[in-house]
Amino acid sequence: MNETLKVLEERRSCRNFIPDKMIPREDLEAILKAGTYAATGMGKQSPIIIAVTDKATRDALSAENARIAAWPGMGDPFYGAPVILIVLANKDVVTHIYDGALVLGNLMNAAKSVGVDSIWIHRAKEEFESDFGKNLLAKLGIEGNYEGIGHCALGYAAAPLQAAAPRKENYVYYV
Repeated sequence: MNETLKVLEERRSCRNFIPDKMIPREDLEAILKAGTYAATGMGKQSPIIIAVTDKATRDALSAENARIAAWPGMGDPFYGAPVILIVLANKDVVTHIYDGALVLGNLMNAAKSVGVDSIWIHRAKEEFESDFGKNLLAKLGIEGNYEGIGHCALGYAAAPLQAAAPRKENYVYYV
């Protein structure tokens, strides 16, 4: 089977990462590069990616995400992943949500291709509508009309991932 198709079939979401096992910089750069090559509406490249590898920033982001989810005391919404890639997209571009979703898909599939596990975590929209998110963007010098699309949590699984569920009937229709 073609390697690309194999990655697409075998990638699974990880919900239990080894928190202190960092991704090699070379692999992280390859994953990020793949994200930048996602298809975007009219080629406008509306998304941006913030790569969070600093533990203090990662933990603050986790706490904010848990607060938004109303999960206080319920654990880490990023499942211990040491790297969080935040995808935001320019709200002035009509396709920004779709563009950001494609970036997230590329990030997760690229991660699988280099042996890194991943999961898409929501609530980025709410994070970057909050003072927390606005302050983070200001601290990074990022200006613009951005909406948080999602987070790609990256790392290495602490246990084997589940196999794919069987595909549902009537997933595809031919005309």
